[in-house]
Amino acid sequence: MSDAALHLDGIEKTYLAGTPGEVAVLRGAALTLAPGEVVAMVAPSGAGKSTLLHIAGLLDTPDAGRVVIAGRDMTGASDRARTATRRRQVGFIYQFHHLLPEFTALENVVLPQLANGTAPGAARARAMDLLERVGVAPRAGHRPAALSGGEQQRVAFCRALANAPQVLLADEPTGNLDPATSARVFEALLDLVRGTGLSALIATHNLELAARMDRVLHLNEGRVTDGPA
Repeated sequence: MSDAALHLDGIEKTYLAGTPGEVAVLRGAALTLAPGEVVAMVAPSGAGKSTLLHIAGLLDTPDAGRVVIAGRDMTGASDRARTATRRRQVGFIYQFHHLLPEFTALENVVLPQLANGTAPGAARARAMDLLERVGVAPRAGHRPAALSGGEQQRVAFCRALANAPQVLLADEPTGNLDPATSARVFEALLDLVRGTGLSALIATHNLELAARMDRVLHLNEGRVTDGPA
């Protein structure tokens, strides 16, 4: 799977839950994300999708199994190596935008690039290009409180892609928006992902949105299966 953008193999994760004891959330979960592929992951509440995304993005470690990102097996990697890979090759989008309230939309997209060593001029140009792609460039100088919910989430999309990751992981990225806004914002996300050519794994409860992606995966009882939305 050296040519895969992301490969998970035999992922297992168990949590202690007091009485009655251990809860096995992931039981040999496996999936492969090809370069440029946009994949939906549909799962019932509590099925472990957030856990799986956190493991895929190196925010958490599995009890067993392998995580391979861009051909590099991260099994047993040091915290430093995991952090470096996560910073350079993985982008995250959550249901809530988590933008820094004291900074403008533009600055929210510039800052992660500066932290990654990008020169200020190049970081600003990259940020403006991304904001233009999702139609928020005219609002670049506004702080999050002055933006609508849909605009805030579009800025969060840009921030996630600011460092040109190879893999994007999104956990219910439009789940906090009303249906009409959700559809428009999701369209912007798909256009942005396809326009930049990265691979994306997007968890969603919206079957209509899931059906618009290249492939649909289902997470149930700790395992991942392919299937229609």
